[in-house]
Parts: sequence; structure tokens; C-alpha cells
Amino acid sequence: MTAAHADPQAEFLEMPEGLRIDRPEVADGAALWRIAKDSRTLDLNSSYSYLLWCRDFAGTSAVARDADGAPVGFVTGYVRPEHPGTLLVWQVAVDGAHRGRGLAGALLDGLTARVAKERRTTVVETTITPGNTASERLFTSYAARHGAGVEREVLFQAGQFPDGSHDPEVLYRIGPLSL
Repeated sequence: MTAAHADPQAEFLEMPEGLRIDRPEVADGAALWRIAKDSRTLDLNSSYSYLLWCRDFAGTSAVARDADGAPVGFVTGYVRPEHPGTLLVWQVAVDGAHRGRGLAGALLDGLTARVAKERRTTVVETTITPGNTASERLFTSYAARHGAGVEREVLFQAGQFPDGSHDPEVLYRIGPLSL
């Protein structure tokens, strides 16, 4: 179930099982917040931030919808202002009822294909806390599918977080991509 080979000209990508991938809308913000909260692995941002994300970063984010149009997964990202060839993936989450079917990979493939076409990105970055094996697998398999290397380095040490209860964030830099 990958979206990597879908038509990049399409407004949204069709998925098996009645799922489709398209751009988020402000009305999706509450559902994205709930999916992130229910994931129990993501740093949960304020509900306000998910509304803003759906408004201001819809072009560099994607949402998976069920047959009724309800969000069941998402990936949020942005193009780094100082490095316009780099898409930073902020969060990826899939509703519990839809996990284990490759939807996170399809979301990532679909989003990066669209952003690469529109903005000529050739690198994907993300941060992963040590021990988050699901994210490690998602991004290393993404790199393998796209024939890209993976560089890792600690981006933020645990002591840099003001609340003192955060694990370090390891930067994964994936590229160059062959999309």
C-alpha cells in the first residue's frame, strides 16, 4: 500500500480499502490532535497548533481519510527556510484502527513525492527519540525504498529541553532522494 507510484498531478492519492491521501484542512485539526494524543508516543502539541498547522503548512503535510472523509492518519512537515531542498517531517501518526497496514509509509511517500515535485526537495529530515523502533523502521525503510542514505546525529540533547523530562532527539537526514 504505497503511494509512491501514484500520479503526482492528482489532488489526492487513492488508497486501497477506501482510504485516500490529500492535503489537510483547518477542519481536520481536532482529529489530528486526537490521533496524536492517542498515539501515546508523540509529543502532544496544543490543539491550537494542529489547527494552525492545517492552515499554514497544508502544502507540506498530508492526511489520510477514510471512505467518509474522516482523518485516520497524518504527516506534518515543513520546508526548512535556510535549506529549501529539505523537507522536515514533524509528526507521523495513524489511528489505532488503521495501524499495521503500511499507511504511515504511504503517507510519507505521497507527501514527499508531492513536495519534491512542487518545491524540488531532495532531502527528508526528521527527529526520533532513541527506542522509538516504529519510527526508526518507518524512516529507514523509506530511505531504502528511495535509494537514499541515512545520516544520524543527536540534534537536541536531553538537557536542552526546559521541562527536563525529554529524551534526546536524533536527527535522521535522508537523501539524496530519487523521487
